[in-house]
Amino acid sequence: MSAAFSAGPLTDDVAGAVAQFFYGGAGPSHTDVTRVLTQSGYSDNYVRPSVGQGPNKQDRVLGAFREAQRSPARARQLVDGLLGLLRRKSLIGDPDDVQKSDDERQLRRALGAVGWRLDDTGHLHPFAGVDIDSGGREALDEMVARIRRSTSDPGLLIGQAKDLLEAVAKFVLEELGMPVPANIAYPALWHIARERLGILPTQVDQDLPGWEAIREIHQSTWAIASQVNTLRNLQGVGHGRTLPTGVTEDLAMLVVREACSVADYMLAMLGRAPGA
Repeated sequence: MSAAFSAGPLTDDVAGAVAQFFYGGAGPSHTDVTRVLTQSGYSDNYVRPSVGQGPNKQDRVLGAFREAQRSPARARQLVDGLLGLLRRKSLIGDPDDVQKSDDERQLRRALGAVGWRLDDTGHLHPFAGVDIDSGGREALDEMVARIRRSTSDPGLLIGQAKDLLEAVAKFVLEELGMPVPANIAYPALWHIARERLGILPTQVDQDLPGWEAIREIHQSTWAIASQVNTLRNLQGVGHGRTLPTGVTEDLAMLVVREACSVADYMLAMLGRAPGA
């Protein structure tokens, strides 16, 4: 794991989103906050005033983030500790809460913008595998960014994974100088893109050691792209349909990671293709 991920998400947006749960005295108690700050090494030496009003909880959390930004060695422990407080108060991480609160949605967006996500139970994870080497293509980069902002909605994650795969196939054909018909079907689009890149199973050189394994791996790229499209069609955004009940956020994230792996491979092969 890189140093950036081991340190934890420390942007001002993430800090503000976490601190928002404590706005106006809401959220876990001062005692809870003190415990997390002390255990993570960012104690602010808070003492409850006998007269008057001391620093509020929101300011204390923001101050801890600022200190962690200056000295991030134990920042992940700080963030995990604060999220643990929110989970125990049922403020995040309820897998049955489909809508999510405004505060939780804002937190998920802030985390997603810097490569982190909350799972169904409110635990923090890096977006491992949710990335592609787009070669500077802003439209593809924005698609990946949208995926990172869409956790907690399995249907949206799968829909955007399909959109990414479709866009990559179209980029392949356009970069290779082939016009893309406006009404081309998804299977045909992917078949032609793979054919132009030389990665159809039938195009594997049988003189290569392990050619049968390579053939199956190339076939798996279509299997992933095809099944992502099938799930997307079952979900039917805009048609009043819902995903099968077994499609959790974690399964949707697996779909996204597989889709990104396939997309990344297609773009890598495009970079080696004659005329690209």
